[in-house]
Order: sequence, then structure tokens, then C-alpha cells
Amino acid sequence: MDNVFYEGQVMWSHIDANMHVRHSAYSDFAAQARLNMLHKVGIKPADLLQRGIGPILFREELLYLREIGADETVRVTCEVSKSRADGSRWSIRHELYRSDGVKAAIINVDGAWIDMNMRKLTGLPEGMAQLFAAAPRSADHTEEIPAPKA
Repeated sequence: MDNVFYEGQVMWSHIDANMHVRHSAYSDFAAQARLNMLHKVGIKPADLLQRGIGPILFREELLYLREIGADETVRVTCEVSKSRADGSRWSIRHELYRSDGVKAAIINVDGAWIDMNMRKLTGLPEGMAQLFAAAPRSADHTEEIPAPKA
């Protein structure tokens, strides 16, 4: 399995009343995988914080395929499925797998970068944008062309 950026045990705190992984834990696993992916390509959270830049989500879509139970190991892959050439907007697809290798969920997110001081969308500094371009791309990756400004 390629592009695994998070692997860990399902803990009791991840379990809901039906004795399977609660809905919000899927998002938590995906968020950690995204941060790990950024770190692996050289974009460290501390560097983003120092520059006052953070990732922001516009949309998160969760497709539940199979249950994940307590004490299983979950593996999460990440691939950029759509992005602008400068990395200022992006979509990332996550796939979550159970211990037995069965795909349990797909999470798609659309996001961008925010200047945390100005509270406005921004791009990454040139060096970081080049690092982001090295993030794994999905086989169906598309490059988005921004609409012209009016």
C-alpha cells in the first residue's frame, strides 16, 4: 500500500456506542495523515506557524464503506487529487484501511492556506510551494486553473 501517512491502533476513545469507530475519529485520522504528509515533503507545522500560515478546509466528504472495530490498526493514505499549480488551493483524497487490508472509508477534502494574522486566504511562500508540489498525486490528479479576477 503506497502513500501511507498514518498507521495506528484504534483506541477506546475512538469507539462509539455501536462499538465501532465514531464518525469524527475518521476525520481525526485523516487530519493527522495530512500533517504527516506535509511533514514528509518538508513542510513542517512549526514552519507554517512561524510564517503565520495554516491549512483551512472548505469541504470534507466522508464515504463509509466498512466498519472499523476496537483494537484494529488503521492505515491512512493521502494523495493530492486536485490542485492549482502554485498549491494555493488543493483537494486531498484519503483512504482508510482496516487491519485486514479492507478499505473502510474514503475522505475527500478541499482546502487552501490562510494567513492567520490577516484572516485571508494566501498562497505558500515559493520554497514551500515547491515542496507541496512534491506531495503524492493521485492517478486522476487534475490541475485547477484559477478564474480570472473581475
